[in-house]
Amino acid sequence: MLQKLRGNNESGFTLIELMIVIAIIGILAAIAIPNFLSYQQKGYDAAAKAEAKNFYGISLAYIGDVGQASTIVLSSDTLPKGFSKNSDVSYTGTFTVDTAGDTLCTMTFQHLKSGTTFSLDSGGGLAT
Repeated sequence: MLQKLRGNNESGFTLIELMIVIAIIGILAAIAIPNFLSYQQKGYDAAAKAEAKNFYGISLAYIGDVGQASTIVLSSDTLPKGFSKNSDVSYTGTFTVDTAGDTLCTMTFQHLKSGTTFSLDSGGGLAT
C-alpha cells in the first residue's frame, strides 16, 4: 500500500515516520538523563567516602609504624607517608593522635564535582 502512495521510483521515509522516531528518541532521553546524573552524583560521593576511609586506615597504620612518642598531626598538607591523594577530592581539618593514643579527627572530604561533604570522626565513621 505504501508503494502505491510513493510511486514506483521513490524510496525513503515519510515525514511522519521521521517525526515518530525523533519523538521516541526524545522520550528515551528525558528518562535517561536524570538517571545518568543521579548515578554520576552517587559516583562522586562514593569516591569521597572511599578517600576518607583510605585516609583513616592508612593514618592508623602510619601512626602504628611511627609510634606514639609524640603527638602526630596529619592533614591535607601533611599526609601519611605512602598515601597517594585523589586529586578530585578536597580535604580539610586534622587527624591527631596524642602520646596516650587518643585520636581526634576533624577531617572533612568533598569531591570537587559534588556538593556533599563527609565528616570523618575519630572512630572512622562518616557523616554528611
